[in-house]
Amino acid sequence: MISYIKGAITYKNPTFVIIETGGIGYHVNVSLHTYAQIEKLEQVKILIHQHIKEDSNTLYGFNEEAERSLFVLLISVSGIGPNTARVVLSSMTPEEVQSSILGEDVAAFNRVKGIGPKTAKRIILDLKDKVMKDSGNSAANFSPQDNTLREEALSALVALGFAKVTIQKALNKILREDKFTSVEQLIKVALKQLS
Repeated sequence: MISYIKGAITYKNPTFVIIETGGIGYHVNVSLHTYAQIEKLEQVKILIHQHIKEDSNTLYGFNEEAERSLFVLLISVSGIGPNTARVVLSSMTPEEVQSSILGEDVAAFNRVKGIGPKTAKRIILDLKDKVMKDSGNSAANFSPQDNTLREEALSALVALGFAKVTIQKALNKILREDKFTSVEQLIKVALKQLS
């Protein structure tokens, strides 16, 4: 199994790149998300998912582990093949896919070409617990002061009717970008992001 390929990009377009390493050119299918990240690079280390069937051996490439992990989760859902998973990850960022699964946002998946309501519900049903376990509650990265503010803001925003997972993601992002001295400030900023 190939884990990654490191080499020169000899050809690229929004759906695939050719990476040359050791005198061999590898055809690697990519999502628009990965393409946007590697488009200006000449040398790359791209993470690989190798999809082997009886009549083909196809490589899918990702710039980030989060996207590769989501791709593997998506193709584990009945009725979702690698190309459909790639379309999902081209239509939405990995963060949007995660929050759509956790927020049970069927409409977000319905906007993706080739995904109907039944498939969207299956994705959410099959992957919600796995995504929740993977995303975790990453409060451990913050100072005790930030954690106290975070917990108070979380309680207040849950009481206002927002989804807990969505709030946690918003608060984590806000606290990584800025410092707060009061819970009121934090809640105001979070409300702007959540609405």
